[in-house]
Amino acid sequence: MLKITRIEAIPFAIPYNKPLRFASGEVRVASHILVRVHTEDGLVGVAEAPPRPFTYGETQESIATIIEKTFAPELVGISCLSRERIHAVMNRTIGNPTAKSAVDMAVWDVIGKSLNLPVTTLLGGYTDRMRVSHMLGFCQPEMMVAEAERMRDSYGITTFKVKVGRRPFRLDVDVCRALRAGLGDDVELYIDGNRGWTASESLRALAAMSDLDLTLAEELCPADDVLGRKWLTERSPIPVVADESATTPGEVTRELLSGASTAISIKTARTGFTYSQRVLYQCEGLGVEVIMGNQIDGQIGTMCTAVFGSAFKATTMRPGELSNFLDMSDDLLTEPLKISDGVLAVRNVPGLGIDVDPQKLAKYRQDQ
Repeated sequence: MLKITRIEAIPFAIPYNKPLRFASGEVRVASHILVRVHTEDGLVGVAEAPPRPFTYGETQESIATIIEKTFAPELVGISCLSRERIHAVMNRTIGNPTAKSAVDMAVWDVIGKSLNLPVTTLLGGYTDRMRVSHMLGFCQPEMMVAEAERMRDSYGITTFKVKVGRRPFRLDVDVCRALRAGLGDDVELYIDGNRGWTASESLRALAAMSDLDLTLAEELCPADDVLGRKWLTERSPIPVVADESATTPGEVTRELLSGASTAISIKTARTGFTYSQRVLYQCEGLGVEVIMGNQIDGQIGTMCTAVFGSAFKATTMRPGELSNFLDMSDDLLTEPLKISDGVLAVRNVPGLGIDVDPQKLAKYRQDQ
C-alpha cells in the first residue's frame, strides 16, 4: 500500500521582481527543485526544495542528483507509511537537508491524499491559518519603509523581519529607526543578521537600537563562534533566535543547552514535517519560543510552512514568515496563495492542498 514507484526532481527557475539581499548573499531567481513522489496507487505527492548554497551548501544540481541518483533507487518499493524507514535510508547520506525535507513533505502529501485528509489535520489540526510576517532585505531606508507600507496597506501585514548584518552596523540601525518612525508603534519589528556581525558588533548594535522595541534577534554572529554567541546571548535584552545554527535536532540541543540561543526558527524547507515536529517538541519540552521561518520559498514551500505552522498552538503564537513569494514574478500553482488581513489560510482539502499547473511547469523547468 502506497509503495513508492518513482521520485522526480525537476529543476525550475522563476525570476524575482527584485532581489532579496542579506548578509550572507542575495537571491535574484528562484532556482528550485520540484519533488514529486509517485506511488503504485496512482497518488502523487509534491514539495519544493530551495537550494541555498551560502547556507547549507546545496545547489539545484546537487539536490536533483542526490534525490534521483541516491535516494530514489533506495526508496522505490518502500511504503510512504514507513516514514522512519524512509528517513533511515536518506540519513545514510550526510547533509542535503532541503533534499531530504522535500522528499519527506511529498510523502506526507501522499499520506494525506490517501486518507482524504489535510496534512495539517494529520500533524496536529490546531487551526487553519497563520498570521504573516514579511521579510525586508537590504536596501535604502526609504525604500524599505515604502515596501513595509505596501505590505501593510495591501495585505494587512504588521510584523516585519529586518535583514541586518552590514558593516558599519549604523547602516542597519538607520534602517530600523526609519521603519519605526515611518510605521509607528503598531507594527512589530525583529532583526536577522545572517551571521554578518561579530558578537561585540551585535551587542553594540542592540544597544544602539534599545529604544526601538525590537522583539527578537536572529543569527547575528557566526554559528561556530561558540564563546562569542554565548557571551552575546547572556547580555542580549531580547531573545536570540537560532536559525542556520540549528538545522537538526542535535544542533537545537547544542544551541539551547550551551546558552548560545534562547529561541528557535523552524523551517520546513530544511527539516520537513517529520523533523520539524521533533524540533518543536524539543522546544516545547524546554519552554523555548519558536518561530516559523522562511527559506525564501515559492508558493509550494510557503504552503508547507503554513500547513505545519497552523497545526500546532506553539507555532501559531508568533506570525510566520510566509510572504516573500509575493516578490516572485510567477509561480507553479494552479490556484495562487492569498494573504488577506495579515493572514494566510491553509486549504481544507486532502494532502497539502496544492496543485501544480503543468503549463507553468513546462514554461519554467530547466531540464527540457
